[in-house]
Amino acid sequence: MKKKNIVIILSILVLAGAGLIFLRIALRPATSVSPGKDKILYYRNPMNPEVTSPVPMKDSMGMDYVPVYEGEKSGAEAGIYMSPEKQQMIGVKIDKVEIRDLTHEIITVGKVAYDPELYVAQEEYLQALKTVTATKNSALPSVSAQSQSLSEAAAKKLILLGMTKEQIAELSVKGKPQENLYLPADEKTAWIYMTIYEYEISLVKAGTPVEIEAVAYPGVKFNGKIAAISPVLDSMTRSIQARAEVDDPEHKLKPEMFVNVKIKVDLGEKLAVPETAVLDTGVRKIVYLAKEGDTLEQREVILGQKAEGFYEVLGGLKEGDKVVTSGNFLVDSESKLKGAVIPDSEHKPAGDGLASGSQNHKQVQ
Repeated sequence: MKKKNIVIILSILVLAGAGLIFLRIALRPATSVSPGKDKILYYRNPMNPEVTSPVPMKDSMGMDYVPVYEGEKSGAEAGIYMSPEKQQMIGVKIDKVEIRDLTHEIITVGKVAYDPELYVAQEEYLQALKTVTATKNSALPSVSAQSQSLSEAAAKKLILLGMTKEQIAELSVKGKPQENLYLPADEKTAWIYMTIYEYEISLVKAGTPVEIEAVAYPGVKFNGKIAAISPVLDSMTRSIQARAEVDDPEHKLKPEMFVNVKIKVDLGEKLAVPETAVLDTGVRKIVYLAKEGDTLEQREVILGQKAEGFYEVLGGLKEGDKVVTSGNFLVDSESKLKGAVIPDSEHKPAGDGLASGSQNHKQVQ
């Protein structure tokens, strides 16, 4: 039994060692792009570029330190060479930067309007208009002025509640408030209040088509358009409220009913890069360009809206550029290892913190 256990343990150790060797080979720093220099400045730890040595040596895992040549550029500036075999091994895939017709989709929630406050505000505005008309020829100018002031105040209240100036003018002509704001009425439409978050506000405007689905009616879609957008941002939810009027001839939508909202925004033809090509460092966004001679070059990009698996490109790339869309995390790791060329004044003593004896050259205070 003991012999069997020993055999099992040895087998596990052999497999683990083989896996580690394969990983080290996959991540071994690539040869720089045509160093063209024979003079070696120093040697760098293959797994920790901050650790260097003036002479050849091995790290704690037995890997040779990598020579850094005079005049060798960093990976970010000159790119790194990666053979086709190695690219295939780590799963590198390439795609083109192209002009595409992009459509951004906003998925949000809303509810069928139950807004007696807006209904009352509309009624107040209409009454104020009647007062203005009645006092227009008053012998007391102050009465006429006061009526006009009340009318303007009522209009401002409607704007704060989400109505546009065009809708207020239409209300003035119609002469009665919208009853479907709080109860099903004779109108064949329903009002939907939906949430638009701050980062998508710029995409939504009056007239934008919307598609509504209610849990109560699976598979049934209600189509309409955004009629108005609130001018005030909610500081707690970082969102605004948009109001859409949708077709509902059968009066299926009931006040306070929750709905799912889908808004498709046509961005037009834009220069686009695949979403999978972009690495977000938290400070900047980068991609890796596939250049001639199996060279991969890091490039910082400026991106716009995200749409259907692509990003709008605002800067850093041009049409026809080829970018890495798969395996770019490993490419980025290799680029960092190869590109970390440290000036002589900043060299750290050799050693990786794991070595012992003659291999650990870190200074001891």
